[in-house]
Amino acid sequence: MSLVELIAQADDRALAAGGLACLDRCVPLLGGDDEVLRPLWTSLAEGAVGETWGECLEQARAKLPAPFEEPGEGPGAESGEETGEDRAVRLARAMLATAPAVPVGTPVREWADACSLASLRIHRLLEVMAPAGDRDGADDIDSRREGRTDGMSPLVAAELRRQITVLELVAGTGSGGLRQVLAVSTEGRRVLRAVVSRRARGRS
Repeated sequence: MSLVELIAQADDRALAAGGLACLDRCVPLLGGDDEVLRPLWTSLAEGAVGETWGECLEQARAKLPAPFEEPGEGPGAESGEETGEDRAVRLARAMLATAPAVPVGTPVREWADACSLASLRIHRLLEVMAPAGDRDGADDIDSRREGRTDGMSPLVAAELRRQITVLELVAGTGSGGLRQVLAVSTEGRRVLRAVVSRRARGRS
């Protein structure tokens, strides 16, 4: 089953877990530590879907103060260009900024879908093997989510597999699968942190 199909069939808990996992893997771009989103995971594991989610979300935002930058602000502004990492950071910030206060219904479905796209684009932007000048790859990412995976770059392919695994785990085990989901997300966060560190060393 493709990622698009899994998202379409997912319930509120799976959607919230999928979106949160995408955001969790991208925390290194926001300068956060590995525990900053843990209260949100705890909220999902408790009883009704995310009944303490809104409070935990505000706490996370307070710990990750990241005002959304308009194009032309921040690094690269003088040249009028954004680097791939600048775009990746803005996408990660948007995931946090647009998270719904109550993770149910249409808002959480739209957020989970947007997080899926954003995380895949982030990995594409940071992929060292990406073709020079590849700024977005939106059409390519859409086709990957629909199941056309031939010739995928390694970083994007790994992220796509993680997103599929997360939704399958929650669908198959409900809240009991969140521990496994967290392990999958932790692995992905370590990978992305290593990529960010490698790029930083390359600039120094």
